[in-house]
Amino acid sequence: MTKKLTVAVVGATGAVGTKMMEQLSKRKFPIGKLKLLASKRSAGKELSFNGETYVLEEATPEAFEGVDVALFSAGGSVSTALAHAAAERGAVVIDNTSAFRMDPDVPLVVPEVNRADIKEHKGIIANPNCSTIQMMVALEPIRQAYGLNNLIVSTYQAVSGSGVSAIEELHEQSVQWEKGKDVEANILPVKGDKRHFPIARNVLPQIDVFTDNGFTYEEMKMINETKKIMHAPELAVAATCVRVPVVAGHSESIFIEVEQAGVSVADIQNVLKDAPGVILQDDPTNQEYPTPLEAEGKEGTFVGRIRKDLNNDKGFHLWVVSDNLLKGAALNSVQIAEAMLEDGLL
Repeated sequence: MTKKLTVAVVGATGAVGTKMMEQLSKRKFPIGKLKLLASKRSAGKELSFNGETYVLEEATPEAFEGVDVALFSAGGSVSTALAHAAAERGAVVIDNTSAFRMDPDVPLVVPEVNRADIKEHKGIIANPNCSTIQMMVALEPIRQAYGLNNLIVSTYQAVSGSGVSAIEELHEQSVQWEKGKDVEANILPVKGDKRHFPIARNVLPQIDVFTDNGFTYEEMKMINETKKIMHAPELAVAATCVRVPVVAGHSESIFIEVEQAGVSVADIQNVLKDAPGVILQDDPTNQEYPTPLEAEGKEGTFVGRIRKDLNNDKGFHLWVVSDNLLKGAALNSVQIAEAMLEDGLL
């Protein structure tokens, strides 16, 4: 008989929290008791799950008593304030924020890539950045087969990565454009930064604020998280992260340089076609390649446009697309919990 667990979802009303609940239901995660936790102002509201009505509770340290697994997606400040308190009460925290990703005592996990790292947890497991996750799913099989010396990624990230309010702003700006009204921008590229720009009919080469080295924090997340997940501190990684007027689904143009010589496009395709979590869509003669619209609502990481670099025999270009709210967030979190259950860690 499958063990029934007490599960808490922190941030249940947000874009990712909603998807977490959908995945828990869809994948029939063995929930004996569900606790939906939110801010004090949201406490008392009702949400439905599997045909039952649940009342949101305020997220406090005491709310985690008796919880086996706590899925956090309510922002870094909430995770910083409550994750350790939840772990101290016996819960395994799977955190979807950046609060603990680079903590050396916290595993940063993509189950298809570094599942073994889960067992090293000390109460908290970090879910990587959404763009990092899909890149790792696509590249780790290649690295295992042919090695990896260098990777350069440019992202085309959907507005849902900035939350429900950014989606609403995209829709509102689109209507304003059509009606010939002044377009209002209050959220993107970064809500807390000095200036804001329209995303409708636009592309913004900034996600998160800039660091002293000229890269944004989002770009540095991809760089540092990749090295941690792959246990490859020496790997050369560069990233440029861009927001595009797409609701859901992040796209990535990735250049890689493998270690082995003589690798062909067919070799890369053969590695990826059976790789866990990867869906190969690569038939340029028939215009078959991944798009975010097609990936939206699907669980896989789609890979196509695989081609050899024209100047570097060990270089390849790939196009990688995935639903950032699913594999990039909610699904990966639930898969971590499933892996723990399968491996006897819960």
